[in-house]
Amino acid sequence: MSIRALIVDDSSVMRKIVERSLRQAGIDLSEVFQAGNGAEALGVLKESTVDLILCDINMPVMDGLEFVKQLPAVENAKGVPVVMITTEGSEAHVVQALSAGARGYIRKPFTPEQVKEHVLPVLAGKS
Repeated sequence: MSIRALIVDDSSVMRKIVERSLRQAGIDLSEVFQAGNGAEALGVLKESTVDLILCDINMPVMDGLEFVKQLPAVENAKGVPVVMITTEGSEAHVVQALSAGARGYIRKPFTPEQVKEHVLPVLAGKS
């Protein structure tokens, strides 16, 4: 199954690392959209449909938690699984993200194996 993914992170280097890790994890990406913060990501979702969103928590303009809270209002984003990517060691941030609608999380730094372990179950649950 070919996946259209949206990667949201304020670091362009981190967005490339996430994309490379997805590919190394054996996830077939047909298209990858990128956004530097939650507000940009909402703009992308108004124009495009995706199968998976990977989103950092700490970003300027609109952070990942606020982005996840606003997702239900975006028609193209309904039912799209979100996996948070975070440096936050705090369980509180993870709990907030999951209660806001995220389906999983990956802590930075991560390996392709960890990406596979966290992303594949989320994708399987979507179908």
